[in-house]
Amino acid sequence: MTEAPGNVRLIGGEMLLWSDADAATDWRGAGLELVRRLVPSAGRVLLAGPHPKSLIAALAGGEDSRGGFSGGAGSGDEMSGGASSVAVLVRSYPDACALGERHQALDVHCGRLRALSVAEPYDLVLALDGLERTHSAEEPAPPWRASLDALAALVAPGGRLVLAVPNDLGIDRFVDARPPDREGADGHWEPHGFDPSHPGGPEALDAALEAAGLVVERCYAAYPARSAPRALFGRELLRENLPEALTVPLTAPGGDTMLVADPLRLTRLAFRHGLGEHLAPLWLTVATRPVSGNDPAEVRAGDDSAGGEPLPEGLVEVGRAVHEVTATSTRRLPGGAVRPIPRGRIVEEVLVEACAREDVRSVRDLLAGLAAWVAEGGDAAADNLVWDGERFTAIIPVPALGGPVPAQVVLCRILWRFAVRLLAAGHHHPWPWPLDAGQLALTLCGMAGQPCDQDGLDRARKLEAELGQAPGTAELAGAAPTYRDLLSARDRLTDQLTASLARIARLETKLTYRERELVRTRAKLRRSQRKAASLRRSLGFRLARRLSRPRRAARKVLRLLSR
Repeated sequence: MTEAPGNVRLIGGEMLLWSDADAATDWRGAGLELVRRLVPSAGRVLLAGPHPKSLIAALAGGEDSRGGFSGGAGSGDEMSGGASSVAVLVRSYPDACALGERHQALDVHCGRLRALSVAEPYDLVLALDGLERTHSAEEPAPPWRASLDALAALVAPGGRLVLAVPNDLGIDRFVDARPPDREGADGHWEPHGFDPSHPGGPEALDAALEAAGLVVERCYAAYPARSAPRALFGRELLRENLPEALTVPLTAPGGDTMLVADPLRLTRLAFRHGLGEHLAPLWLTVATRPVSGNDPAEVRAGDDSAGGEPLPEGLVEVGRAVHEVTATSTRRLPGGAVRPIPRGRIVEEVLVEACAREDVRSVRDLLAGLAAWVAEGGDAAADNLVWDGERFTAIIPVPALGGPVPAQVVLCRILWRFAVRLLAAGHHHPWPWPLDAGQLALTLCGMAGQPCDQDGLDRARKLEAELGQAPGTAELAGAAPTYRDLLSARDRLTDQLTASLARIARLETKLTYRERELVRTRAKLRRSQRKAASLRRSLGFRLARRLSRPRRAARKVLRLLSR
């Protein structure tokens, strides 16, 4: 074992040959922005459990504080100027040594959570990876409630706790085909989901925090997955009738994960039925320990701010940009203008449903309207476009190009991308299945009233690559058919096979009848041939044939003389 740096403190329960560096929850723009608003001025901060390197560097002000997420409002310099001291608690000894060497001003505690004792509590305690990786494999796993009590004891009066809690009944559990009791990774040496003290819903989480002496300020539902949250929606925001345009970034890509169902459809259904909070893959709660003598109701209704900034109702990370979200508008951080959220349905979803019904007329009408919108200067992919029945609106504006592009090429680019995603996801459509994405795109262009040739299709593909939106391997892998899609395709093929077998049976019956008719006709023909042969061998036939020869010769002579 290598010698630990001077700023690393061993507290007991260290895991000497273990690392959680690559297993931490991948918080980026949304998480960094929330933490930036919570960092107290001249306060003490503790990070309990593994956290992303970019977040630790931003708080500690290390040399790689700019190496993480750079598109949000909170950069490393903005965070590191607030806290007076930053400490980290990790169970992995190699991770502790690496953090101690990288950040000399960082106080690193190595061991299990319940063994940590400090002289002074912290003004902000962050546990963005949850409590599952705060105990050692050398001891029996403590109940979730016991870990929460140990963590809450580290929060100073007036301080805050930011805790992430995975949901055992989240959307990601519905779509993941793997058994939920074991993740299958090296770090899950104990089955998950058998702890009765683990909260089973937002209300149970609030009750557990209140039992630990904390008052919940705001509880966020994190999407699209517990391993990589990119969107945070507050409880108050989820009570509103959110437009479907907000569900676009709330879908976890499949990657190499075998899916049971399409996560996009299930996520939208969860929000439509008001279950966005209860079915969230992860809950992120912000709770405060009341100052002695204060009424918890006053704390709950008090100034919801840190460092003068209020807590956001929602944060959504799109690409490398973070947007603050309300029920009706979004604002890009930092300093972006407020944009209303478009209402309506996603164009791609409308087209997929029409294709599944083989409603060619609806597809033609919608594509004709889309062509007219593109001719007026509009440009957005079908999965980035909202249609309210009258007009089209882009969810995220497409960046401007260097020069003018013909509307026909723009439309072909939109329809080619839709064709690629349609075929990659295995959705049903009314056109011949041997068509590839390019041929299907040309067919759709013709239906929209804007015929395109192969040269226009090549220009459309090039334009898609220039915009950086070309569907790549990862996207197509995420759009692979799910179990439910495969079962639907199997049922459809079963119906087609049944109809084909019935037709084959009818044809075989007709063929058997025709074969019998053919046998009878051949027998009749053979009888006629035998009868004709017997007639040719008769005496009368031979005499008539010989008597007819002079007559034929005389006719030939007469014809020769008449010439």
